[in-house]
Amino acid sequence: MAHDNPLLALDGLPRFAHIEPDAIRPALDTMLARSKAIVEAHLAQPPGSDWDDVVGPLEQAEVELRRFWSPIAHLNAVADSAPLREAYNAGLARLTDYHTSYAQDERIYRAYSAVAEGPAFPRLSRARQKVVTNALRDMRLAGVALPAGPKARFKAIQEKLSELTSRFEQNVLDATDAYSLVITDETRLEGIPPSVLAAARSHAQKQGRDGYLFTLQAPSYIPVMTYARDRALRRTLYEAYVTRAAQSDPHHDNTALTQEILALRQESAHLLGFPHYADYSLATKMARDGAEVQAFLQDLARRSRPAALRELADLRIEADRDGVSLEAWDTAYYSERLKERRFQFSEEDLRPYFPVPRVLHGLFKLTERLYDVRIAARTDVETWHPDVLFYEIADTDGRVRAQFYLDLYARERKRGGAWMDECCVRAVTAAGVRLPVAYLTCNFSSPGPDHPALLRHDEVETLFHEFGHGLHHMLTRVDEPAVAGINGVPWDAVELPSQFMENFCWEREVIDLIGAHYETGAPVPDELFGRLRSARTFQAALQMLRQVEFALFDIRLHSDFDPAQGSVHALLESVRDEVAVMKPPAFNRFENSFTHIFAGGYAAGYYSYKWAEVLSADAFGPFAEHGVFDRTTGLSFLHNILERGGEADPRELFEKFRGRAPSIDALLKQSGLYETEGTV
Repeated sequence: MAHDNPLLALDGLPRFAHIEPDAIRPALDTMLARSKAIVEAHLAQPPGSDWDDVVGPLEQAEVELRRFWSPIAHLNAVADSAPLREAYNAGLARLTDYHTSYAQDERIYRAYSAVAEGPAFPRLSRARQKVVTNALRDMRLAGVALPAGPKARFKAIQEKLSELTSRFEQNVLDATDAYSLVITDETRLEGIPPSVLAAARSHAQKQGRDGYLFTLQAPSYIPVMTYARDRALRRTLYEAYVTRAAQSDPHHDNTALTQEILALRQESAHLLGFPHYADYSLATKMARDGAEVQAFLQDLARRSRPAALRELADLRIEADRDGVSLEAWDTAYYSERLKERRFQFSEEDLRPYFPVPRVLHGLFKLTERLYDVRIAARTDVETWHPDVLFYEIADTDGRVRAQFYLDLYARERKRGGAWMDECCVRAVTAAGVRLPVAYLTCNFSSPGPDHPALLRHDEVETLFHEFGHGLHHMLTRVDEPAVAGINGVPWDAVELPSQFMENFCWEREVIDLIGAHYETGAPVPDELFGRLRSARTFQAALQMLRQVEFALFDIRLHSDFDPAQGSVHALLESVRDEVAVMKPPAFNRFENSFTHIFAGGYAAGYYSYKWAEVLSADAFGPFAEHGVFDRTTGLSFLHNILERGGEADPRELFEKFRGRAPSIDALLKQSGLYETEGTV
């Protein structure tokens, strides 16, 4: 019966321990029928111009549908299985069909227009006004105003794109999981940290194999590329990594998918009257058009290139010490060697000082001091894996404000990378305020048999980054779900709170909170911290150019590129010719695993990382001036940024917090690349 289906229990937290793939289809049947009934019931009423007549009920129905689908989509990312994947893909196709039909329903468009044009609209809250104006914009972008033929074609394209992008991501996951490399000759493992070797041996033993088993998962792949002295081993893993889901792997090849996805995006943009998909994508972002984005990226490239050439020359000299002509599989290794020699510092030196329990404790204390909240664990909540933790955020009066799941460790059938996603969004219902709930997901190395999980400093940054996203979602005070938390925030501003949080990882006072040796409890030594700070801008220009390369490739791919005539790989090579100071080998097929733009929502939006980094670097300025724990500054950031969600223009919110417009100079100064000539 429907009420026995755990997916239909929407009042509380998801019942993860009870969700089975065969429950998805009947639950989706019920939810779609319920949503359609609500739509028809409220559109059948006499025309009105009041929020409560139509908009409120329709928005509530959308919230319920999102809440229902959230745990299904999340399980597909963190606990993949063949039955779940089949049920997820089938359900995703039906949801896409429903949402596209909904957005193209002229009756709904007229109902929202009536509210926008009605006499009561100026008296609505700012959040409700934004919900209405955003909805009208999004329906226009979904083809609501198109004639019948083009409208049907646009709908078909959206459904096909949903299928193709899901398949793209699954191909990358499958290709990553399918690869393993067993090494039995221990002489080939010199330089690899003992903790990584222990994990590799354990992995091999679990599969009944001798030796050490390495994979393309980040906790295995990155340390090998960074520390393994065996150059052939590095090349083997590098080649496997950069050819994932490429033509050398016909079972998971994404080559044709990239062309098809781009062609369909281009066609959809043309149907709506946009010259290319980039302008369609940017219609909902801070940046005005593709030209502004390209100018922004080219400015960063121009001002970074001289330093990048110097950094590359230093790296080549370092490799030459071993008689090595530098190649792509050498860069991480010799970068680490150069950093060790120049700063007497290695990321591995800090790992013992960042045990996960201590890092979490310090991160939570920082949050509590900045934003006047309290964070506490709960152990009575159903999760999808024994490693998953659960916490509540409360105000000082004890009233719970938000909740979040924390899934920290890499494992098979879990998507790589790190991300935050919403489980529930803040909403006001007849029963009261529904709490915002977040999923925070990382892929760190698991605890060892005799020690807790230990993080590199860059992994600490990753955790802070995702927690910043989580705070944006969870600390919102906006009561309308469509613009609460990260919802309704332009894509190129949504990274502001996440990248902002990374800055705290470089401050001595915060390091003392999050860092202590896992065996002795000793703080991070001043000398070691000084070397860490000195190394902060190490190879900053090379890293800048790498991100600019990806962003330029993305924006051009969705601008003047014709997928019917051109080659995706050739375009990437042309961008590299323009901005890269060191090109990867010809066999590199990075584009085939670029899930951000082909599956992850960053199409014509990858530039937003750098765009938002300008905002985040500038936003941290008052903390650097007044102290990282300054309560007044923290509460100002809370009230002007975190709590406001998408109800206001991010430029306006930033200027309220900072007192002026953002400046690109803040990022260049933070990266050690600032030059007075040509600043903007």
